[in-house]
Amino acid sequence: MSTGGTAPGRLLPILLPALLAPIAVFVAFALGSAAPALGRAALPILATAAVYPVFARLVIAGRRGAATAAALLWAASLSVSLITHTARDPVAAGPGVLLGPSYRDEMFTYVESGVGRESDPGRFIPQHLLHAGIFCVVTLLTGGLAGLAMGAVLVGYMSYYVGALAAGPHPATAGLYGWPPWAILRVVGFILLGTVLARPLLLRLRGRPSAPWLERPDRRILLIAAALLLTDIVLKTLFATTWAKLLRPCLPT
Repeated sequence: MSTGGTAPGRLLPILLPALLAPIAVFVAFALGSAAPALGRAALPILATAAVYPVFARLVIAGRRGAATAAALLWAASLSVSLITHTARDPVAAGPGVLLGPSYRDEMFTYVESGVGRESDPGRFIPQHLLHAGIFCVVTLLTGGLAGLAMGAVLVGYMSYYVGALAAGPHPATAGLYGWPPWAILRVVGFILLGTVLARPLLLRLRGRPSAPWLERPDRRILLIAAALLLTDIVLKTLFATTWAKLLRPCLPT
């Protein structure tokens, strides 16, 4: 994956989405304080707007590594912003995060008991495959726009759960381990998929339908993404119950 140089003019686009993500979170929650439904809609829209122009430009330019780095830094910044905001007042933050409270309740039950979809491959593998399939389709059809929006929703409700966990008696442990390693691998895998699958439509819209696609770097990225998503499933199958025990002391009393 070519990342280009590290001169300030080439580095700034990579960092810009991560710098804008906290602003998107702040604005979305400010809107949601007046109307929670507005906040729920605004959060993924504003978060996607923070990253998509840069991501699309880098993908079109063939800067695969830079596009991946920009999206990864954006996702990390978005997550940290949401966790920090939620940890201060999970009740107030909940109505502004799409699917946030319901996912928190599901995850708290899993952490408390060690039992749930997280620890049941027969339940979570179909969900993972469904999410991956939808992500691939919408990314291809929209040049990555809907894929990043879907990613913003997924990162949003996962980060809300981690923030709610960090509001408990052990915030540092919750903040460090609330995102299990397999979930992080899944995010990286999705972003790698998006870097490749967004390219055909973006090139066509730029009047370059004959531009090469699925060159050797693209194929390598897809293989890495597939390996990460498979590793996600394996690690989750092996360690989900153990991870629940690790997080159990963090549950709010």
